[in-house]
Amino acid sequence: MMLSRTISPAEITLDEHALGTAMTEPEAPMSDAPVYAPEGAGVLLLLLLLSPKEPAEPKTR
Repeated sequence: MMLSRTISPAEITLDEHALGTAMTEPEAPMSDAPVYAPEGAGVLLLLLLLSPKEPAEPKTR
């Protein structure tokens, strides 16, 4: 059983319109890449300031 076959160059056709469209297609305007958010630092600082303090060690006499 042969799973692949040899293709001669004469059998290959080129759709020049599709190729030109693929080459001139613009990139997507947005991506899912993480973006720097400066307001996030303020939220983290606020949460740090509002977090409860560690309990103090009991004093021994």
